[in-house]
Amino acid sequence: MRRVRCESRGGPLFVEEAPLPEPGPGELLVRAEAIGVTLPAVRKVTEAAEPGPLGGEIAGEVTAVGEGVTRFGTGDRVTGLCSGHGYADFAVLHEALASPVPEGVSPLDAVALVRGGLVALGALEAARPRPGEAALVTAAASGVGHLAVQLARTRGAGRVVGAVSDPAKADFVRGLGADHVITYSDDTWGTPVDYVLDAVGGELLAPALAALAPEGRLVAYGSGGGTIQAYDLLVGAKSVIGFQMARIARGKPELYEQWCAELWRLFAAGELRPVVHGQFALEDAAKAHGEIEGRSNLGKVALIP
Repeated sequence: MRRVRCESRGGPLFVEEAPLPEPGPGELLVRAEAIGVTLPAVRKVTEAAEPGPLGGEIAGEVTAVGEGVTRFGTGDRVTGLCSGHGYADFAVLHEALASPVPEGVSPLDAVALVRGGLVALGALEAARPRPGEAALVTAAASGVGHLAVQLARTRGAGRVVGAVSDPAKADFVRGLGADHVITYSDDTWGTPVDYVLDAVGGELLAPALAALAPEGRLVAYGSGGGTIQAYDLLVGAKSVIGFQMARIARGKPELYEQWCAELWRLFAAGELRPVVHGQFALEDAAKAHGEIEGRSNLGKVALIP
């Protein structure tokens, strides 16, 4: 089979022939039909001290199962997160991180909806939204952010603000249901909001925190890092909450499945629309990464084996 590798920091990415992996206990072997490109995978190439497998979101057909697998069988269509070599014709998923794909749903819709949607929905749940509250979503045009904007609206947000890196993305984000769109470089981020869903971190933490009304909540779910001064929290009685999807998948499987069902319900009802920005061959993985690095994507970037 083919797979994409990176042998040194910064690349290049190249396709090589590799043996077909075997699923271990609790694992599924999946023939990939679509592979989601994520910012963490891009950062493995650009920032990691040592090269490692490029994991990712996979949608495809189960071709073999390991010992102890009870939820899936050969021929089932699934989507989930691969922590090993995910940029490949075949990938191994742990059963706990896999979800069934309903009949008739395309692999592109599945890979764009489920993992990104779970992160967006989980971050929204962590914010404890109340009907009528105002929400702000950073990276609002990203693979996760564009779903978070829509989910905030379905949860009854009275006002949804999208924050983006480039004003050229404004029409796209408004089309998702945002009432207002601001850019990171704006002097002010407008009327304060009740909660922020932040995927960016770093230098954006300060303006994101400042955008909160008193007693507002900021949910950090990205890997951008950053530092917050305690006084900035005390002065407005504000809260910062961290969210990581893997902890839910491995520690609260019932909640994980409940959230998956909610995503598929909203998708079937037409209330949640995943958008695929672009499709790239495995050989063009570097170009796919370039879309993420350049912050040019509107929605999900995917590889098609």
